Amino acid sequence: MRDTADKYSILLPTYNERENLPLIVWLLVKYLGESGFNYEIIVIDDGSPDGTLEVAEQLQKIYGGDKILLRPREKKLGLGTAYIHGMKHATGNFIIIMDADLSHHPKFIPEFIQKQKEGNYDVVSGTRYRGDGGVYGWDLRRKLISRGANFLTQVLLRPGASDLTGSFRLYKKSVLESLVERCVSKGYVFQMEMIVRARQLNFTIGEVSLKLLFCIFILFVLKKYNVFIRNLDVSFVLQLIILYCCCLLE
Repeated sequence: MRDTADKYSILLPTYNERENLPLIVWLLVKYLGESGFNYEIIVIDDGSPDGTLEVAEQLQKIYGGDKILLRPREKKLGLGTAYIHGMKHATGNFIIIMDADLSHHPKFIPEFIQKQKEGNYDVVSGTRYRGDGGVYGWDLRRKLISRGANFLTQVLLRPGASDLTGSFRLYKKSVLESLVERCVSKGYVFQMEMIVRARQLNFTIGEVSLKLLFCIFILFVLKKYNVFIRNLDVSFVLQLIILYCCCLLE
């Protein structure tokens, strides 16, 4: 039995994630439910024109209003404000942030939680650059950009964490509130600043090695850049393939 005193609020900012949302929610329910953790999933949709909110409403009916909370906004207002909005409604004492586009696999969340308890860390961050972590499927250019951004930040800011550009993390709620209040960056640099400020405020940071596999990554890229033939309804087949790939990671 898990410690029921701890509750984990997963913040899922979404924009045009109609196809991805059912899969990421299913995986979250699977891994958190099987592990026996007390959790809630907060979907923060920024007025997606593709009907993401309607899909979220259906998921709420399936899994229950106690597990799926919908906190939509009228339009896209930025990632940082989405976290602030989500935290206002979070009832957990821990908050997990992750992407809803299938680039982060929920199977790692129990490892995040275990790591946090081992050292009572304020922040646990996923890293592709330590231990057996890595990205399989990225071309050389993307690897160089990611490595270069992290190296430059390490030299200039010395944050004491190996992966600053990732956005798969677990925070103590009070710590995340403190960091978001001080954060001034937007976009790509936002995640970097969160770690840098955590170090400045003497918050402790643990790391969990992550793997992003080729089968998930290539599908993510195809969906992201609309490589599929337009006007061809391949959503069911695509969902089936992605679900199969997710199961391969078990």
